[in-house]
Amino acid sequence: MDQRIEELEKAMEAPGFWDDMDKAQKDTIELKNLKDEKSGIIDLTDRYETIETLIEMGTEEGDVSLIPEIEQELDELESRLEEKYMQTLLSGEYDRENAIVTLHAGAGGTEACDWTQMLFRMYSRFADNHGFKVQVLDYLDGDEAGIKSITFEVDGENAYGFLKSEKGVHRLVRISPFNANGKRQTSFASCDVMPEIENNIDIEINDDDLRIDTYRSSGAGGQHINKTSSAIRITHIPTGIVVQCQNERSQHMNKDKAMQMLKSRLYLLKEEENRQKADDIRGVITDNAFGSQIRSYFLQPYTLVKDHRTNEETSNAGAVLDGRLDGFVNAYLKYIS
Repeated sequence: MDQRIEELEKAMEAPGFWDDMDKAQKDTIELKNLKDEKSGIIDLTDRYETIETLIEMGTEEGDVSLIPEIEQELDELESRLEEKYMQTLLSGEYDRENAIVTLHAGAGGTEACDWTQMLFRMYSRFADNHGFKVQVLDYLDGDEAGIKSITFEVDGENAYGFLKSEKGVHRLVRISPFNANGKRQTSFASCDVMPEIENNIDIEINDDDLRIDTYRSSGAGGQHINKTSSAIRITHIPTGIVVQCQNERSQHMNKDKAMQMLKSRLYLLKEEENRQKADDIRGVITDNAFGSQIRSYFLQPYTLVKDHRTNEETSNAGAVLDGRLDGFVNAYLKYIS
């Protein structure tokens, strides 16, 4: 690691380093990642040595008052070690990339649209917890409340590696706030996750295979939605793939972003000729209804969140909906490793 860091630092000092912008940016990112990794290892070593010192002091002096501090340091060290272990599992071809997430309301009407909005909040909180940036690309309001569909980009190292566990149908069981009789209701929303693949990927697209529609941006308004007729919807006729973008400032920028999304989807579709690799990248596509959920969230008559693939579960549903998904993400990474 130290040798590679030294090589990159020398390369950055050499004349003409920025002549090849793409390579320079990749080297810069690699250098930052290596330095962050080295810093993390040093931090773990320091914490371990601190714990050793505290134990020696407590043993020699018979000072039991140090026990709470030692336990706290041990808990923190265990948490950091678990995080490092998870990073070793993120070895997939696309794991280090940004993620593009699409949520669709399924069976359940207005309740499902409200559930979709809850999921978007959950993933936004998860992204904040990990220092990721969220940018909404497309948004469609529910007829009465909530969100019918939303596409957003999550920017950050390993964003796709963490969020690929969320691909599938999510089921909610609760007392419906939209039912005057206070009956328990089940709702569904689907989550699709794909990596943001570089725009220069080698995918040829025939213009005759595309239908490009413009429409007026819709949604909740505010900083991430504009109200001009600059939104773009691109349909790839041979495959039926549809991508949309309405967040950028101009029709041209929306089209560029939508084309990048289309290229990524077509690239993944091409790779799905190998079914085993397809399952690793995209997951198994299921119906957005009963019997197809990957995870269930029970809010009544008891609280429980359970992942049906890994059997990971917790009774603290409120924390999960506030973005504390790490237990489920980690269990999934172990499950597929």
